[in-house]
Amino acid sequence: MKTLIIGGTGHIGTNLTRKLVRAGEDVTVMSSGRTPIPEGDCYNGVKYITLRYSESLQDGSFAAMLNDERPAVVVDILQSDIGAVYGLSREAGVSHVVACGSIWMFGRPKVVPTPESAQTECPFPGYRQRYNELLQTLDLSKKEGLALTAIMPPNICGPGKIPLDGMGGRSLEVHQAHQRGEEVPLPYPGTNLIGPCDAEDVAYGFFCAVKNRENAAGEIFNVGPAYALTAERFIATYGQIYKTAIPVRYVSAETYIAEVSPDVGAHFHFLEHMCPDISKISSRLGYHPRYTPEETMERGVRWMFDMGLLKSS
Repeated sequence: MKTLIIGGTGHIGTNLTRKLVRAGEDVTVMSSGRTPIPEGDCYNGVKYITLRYSESLQDGSFAAMLNDERPAVVVDILQSDIGAVYGLSREAGVSHVVACGSIWMFGRPKVVPTPESAQTECPFPGYRQRYNELLQTLDLSKKEGLALTAIMPPNICGPGKIPLDGMGGRSLEVHQAHQRGEEVPLPYPGTNLIGPCDAEDVAYGFFCAVKNRENAAGEIFNVGPAYALTAERFIATYGQIYKTAIPVRYVSAETYIAEVSPDVGAHFHFLEHMCPDISKISSRLGYHPRYTPEETMERGVRWMFDMGLLKSS
């Protein structure tokens, strides 16, 4: 079965490419060309096509590529214009489209683990727009018969990208501060849940959807680790990984937002729960994450050392 992966050279895409190739699938990767093509035996048989996402949808080159390649499955990890990708895939005879979303699209959770439905209005305009477009396209797919599936990951961790730090970003400087054992401020009482999910496990969710089209069609699936960590435990885990004690200073939520972390994209991690319910994808598609949050955090830190981003103290 031929699969086209849009964004296949990124954090999720490289892991998904590897899984599909090793399963004997015919894989084509579309990327902008900004990220280097991965090296290794499993990538040797992969075809790489350089097209920019938005421009190719508008100028006809994406449609032409689909007609040339004739994939059975299109995996849209970028998911910036799912309506256009779906429409052009339908015209080209694609049988299954799998799109990437985010559990942040569901807004501030009212229950945890959080199911695959909106809890409150999403505070991020871009995510909110993409979620609405995704829901509209899902409705359309059920009428037209082209299978569409959405995969919703939480915070993505593991080798290949600087992992989420104790300030809600992906800063090498903050990780260096963690390594030195510097104090981390957290909103009191530090019990919100954070579920770092290894990029390999996120990719496995996409793999399960690709390999189980009948059960995946028309569905939204969360992916994530088997459990989440409290914010306090999240910081303590970095202390264990860096072999140092990282003290925590608690402040009020109001102080945290006003003085510590004004950016909603950062403080959302430590004020709202990020603990997806993965029971649906587990029961319907056989998804079972390989890594715990602690293991993927350790893998992410080890990758930074291996890449020379961090130096041993």
